[in-house]
Amino acid sequence: MSIDEPWVGTWRPHKPRGPIAALYGSPGPKYALPGLMGISQHDPTKCKAPVFSFGARHKEANTNCSPGPRYLIPSNITRQGRNGTPAFSIHGRPKQPQSFRAPGPGQYSTEHSGKMTLRSAPAYSLSGRRRDGVTNQTPGPATYTLPPMLGSKTVVMPSAPTYTLCGRSKTGSFHEDLKKTPSPAAYKVVDPCIYRQKPPQYTITGRTFVSSEDTGKPGPGAHYPERVTNIR
Repeated sequence: MSIDEPWVGTWRPHKPRGPIAALYGSPGPKYALPGLMGISQHDPTKCKAPVFSFGARHKEANTNCSPGPRYLIPSNITRQGRNGTPAFSIHGRPKQPQSFRAPGPGQYSTEHSGKMTLRSAPAYSLSGRRRDGVTNQTPGPATYTLPPMLGSKTVVMPSAPTYTLCGRSKTGSFHEDLKKTPSPAAYKVVDPCIYRQKPPQYTITGRTFVSSEDTGKPGPGAHYPERVTNIR
């Protein structure tokens, strides 16, 4: 379409805002391929140049490693040793060495040599009873409780009939109440004041005592009129 021809419709040629799929033979920027810069997510099929990093500054080395004038060294001490006249010290007297004391004839007990040189009969000593190292943990005869052979509770053995003695029954005896009717004392007497006119009732109280004159009362000296400042 030439420029001189009139435009049909409202469409005009303009720059596309984004990639148009029809203009590319491949899927376009759809796949995020790894980059070739930096060390993070680098393309493994491409060569990677060496990467250098800037480190922090090292601390300055301390040249003075001596403790300084901390030790009080005498002035006569040099690197060859102590400088001065020889000094001698006086030690104590050494102890005299003691002579070797050999045992004399009285140090031996010849009366006990008979057991070693002469034959003697065998001698036995009586010791205490030895305790068993391990106690027998097996149950004894009293551990088991066998079922009794008498009575009606035996399961595997036949038993004779057993009888039980009970108390005396009131049925058919002199203590049996044949009438089964309540006696006059079984009824509760009703108060006559419920269904008749109730008479007046009086209450006797205790004796009242007149108050004595022994109670503490304030006298003329208990008042302080000089302290009264406001009088109306």
